[in-house]
Amino acid sequence: MSKTKILLKRFLKWRYKNISNKTFVHLMSILIGFLAGLVAVTLKNTTYFIEALLEAGIVFSENQLYFILPVIGLTLVYLYVKYIHKHPLGHGISSIMFSLSKNKGMLDIKKIYTPLIAAPLTVGFGGSVGLLGPAVESGAAVSSNLSKLFHIDSKTRSLLIACASAGAIASIFQSPIAAIVFAVEVFSLDLTMLSVLPLLLASISGVLTSYFFLGNENLFSFSLSEGFLLKDTLFYVLLGLGTGMASVYFTKMYFAIQRLFKPFKSPKYKLLVGGIAIGIMLYFIPPLYGEGFGFINNLLDGNTAAALGTTPFDRYMDNVWVIIALLFGITLFKAIAMTTTFAAGGAGGVFIPTMVMGSALGNVVAKLINNLGFGFEVNESNFTLIGMAGLIAGVIHAPLTAIFLIAEITGGYQLFVPLMITASISYLITKNVLDYTIYTKKLAEQGALLTHNKDQAVLTLMQMDKIIETDFSPVSPDMTLGELLYQSVSKSTRNLFPVLDEEKKMVGIIVLDDIREFMFDATRYNTMFVRDFMHAPPEHIFQESDSMQRVMQKFQDSGAWNLPVIKDGKYAGFISKSKLLTAYRRKLIDYSP
Repeated sequence: MSKTKILLKRFLKWRYKNISNKTFVHLMSILIGFLAGLVAVTLKNTTYFIEALLEAGIVFSENQLYFILPVIGLTLVYLYVKYIHKHPLGHGISSIMFSLSKNKGMLDIKKIYTPLIAAPLTVGFGGSVGLLGPAVESGAAVSSNLSKLFHIDSKTRSLLIACASAGAIASIFQSPIAAIVFAVEVFSLDLTMLSVLPLLLASISGVLTSYFFLGNENLFSFSLSEGFLLKDTLFYVLLGLGTGMASVYFTKMYFAIQRLFKPFKSPKYKLLVGGIAIGIMLYFIPPLYGEGFGFINNLLDGNTAAALGTTPFDRYMDNVWVIIALLFGITLFKAIAMTTTFAAGGAGGVFIPTMVMGSALGNVVAKLINNLGFGFEVNESNFTLIGMAGLIAGVIHAPLTAIFLIAEITGGYQLFVPLMITASISYLITKNVLDYTIYTKKLAEQGALLTHNKDQAVLTLMQMDKIIETDFSPVSPDMTLGELLYQSVSKSTRNLFPVLDEEKKMVGIIVLDDIREFMFDATRYNTMFVRDFMHAPPEHIFQESDSMQRVMQKFQDSGAWNLPVIKDGKYAGFISKSKLLTAYRRKLIDYSP
C-alpha cells in the first residue's frame, strides 16, 4: 500500500471517530466552494489572458482580422479533443444532471481540467459562448472526485456537486444568493435545512475566493439612476412578452442548428463550416465576438456606438433606426453564433450568451418606446438590465435565478418589481410552449431528467438493470407438452415461462393456467406443443428506450404482474410489479431528506 493511501486511511479513521457526518459535510462544502471558486477564477483569468494576448497582436488589431480567430481557437480545441482528451465534449450542465440521475454523481476526473483548457481556447479566440457552464462542470468534477476519495455516499455527493455549482456561480458573478437559487432550480434540489446550509457555506466560500483574487467590484458597471415607475408597468409587461418569444426562438434555433450539423460525420467538416459561418457573422456583427460582457456594459452605460463597435454600417450610425436594427440583429444572431460555436466543436456555456441576447433585446424595446413618437420615455439601461432577466428566466426555465442574479450583480434591488414582472411572464410563455430547456431536452428523452416532482425524481433515479429478474426457465416453441412439464415446470419455482426461438428472441409466454387442464392427461404429452399454448405478453419493456416512468405506466395500463424485458431485440428477463414497487419504496426512503 502506498504512503498516500495509508495517510488517507488514517485520516478517514480519525474523521469517523472525531467528526460527525453533518460537520464533515459542512467542512466539505466550504472546501468545495473554495475550489469551485478557484476553478472559476482560473477559467476567467486564462480566457482574459488569451484575449489580451490576441488584442495586442498587430495583425489582428490594426487590420481587423479578428473574425478568423474563432477558426484558430476551434482548431486548437479539435486537436486537444482528438489527441489528448479522446472523447467528444459534452454539454457541461447536462452532463452533471445526467450524472446525478443515472450515475450516482460520479464524474470523470478529466472533467476537472478539460473545461479549463477547451473553454478558454474557444472563448478567448472569439467563440460566441460563455464560461459559466465549463466553470460549473469543472467544479462539479472536483466535488465528485473528492467525495469519492473521502468515501462519501451518493446522496451527499449529489448535494456537494450542487455546492460546487453554487461556489462557481458565486465566484463568476459575485452573487451568492443567486448561486444558491440556481442550484435549487436547475438541479431540482430539495430546499431543506439539510441542504440549504451547505449551499450557503459553499456560496460564501466561492464569492470570498473571487473577492480575494479579483476584488469586489460588480461584474457590470451599472449605476441605478431611476427606480421603478408605476407608469412603466405596461412596458415591462411588453418586455416580458418579447423576452418570452425570444426565449422560444433561442431554444428552437439551438436545436435547429444542431440538427443542421448532424449530417456532417467528420469533426473536421463541422469545424470548417462552423468556423466560416462564425467568421462571416463576426465580420458584420463584431459584438458576437467572445462572451460579450463588454457589449453589455457599454449598453448599460448608454454607449451604443462602443457596444456595436466597428461595422460595415458605420456611416449610418447617426440614424437611430439603423442602431435599433443592428441591436435586433445581435438579438437574432447571438443564438445562431452560439450554437454554431458548439456545433463546430467548441466548449462553453449558454448562460452568458442568453444574457447578451437579453440585454440587446431590452435595449431595442426601450429605444422603440422612446423613438416611436408617442411621447413615452423609459430608462434604456433599466430595460437592458431587465431584458437579461427575461431571457434567463425563459431559456433556462429559472425565473428566481434570473431575478436574484440580475439584482445582485448590478446592485439594482430597486428594480425587483419589474424584474419579477418580466421574468415571470417570460417564464410562463416559454414553459407553455416548450416542455424542456437546452439543458434538459436530451435528458428527458433518455429518461434521466430529475425534477421537483418527487415521484418522477425517484423513478428517474431508479436503474432498470437492478430490478430485472432472470431466473425464469426459457422454453422452445417446438417443445412437447411432456418436455415442458418434465424439463421446465417440474424444475422451476415460477409459474411463467418465456418462449424463445433459436436466436433468443421472444415469441411468446406460457403461464401455468394455460396448461393446467392438460397437465395430468398423459395422452397429450407427445401430441401438444408449446406453440399451441403460448400467447403474447400484454406488454413489452424495452431496456434501451423505456424510462422507469414508462415502465410504471405499462404495468398500470396492462394490469400485468410480470412483463418481459427486451434488450437489443432479445429476451433479457422479466420485471415484476412487486420488485418494482419494493425498489421504488426503498429509493423513496433514500431520496427523502
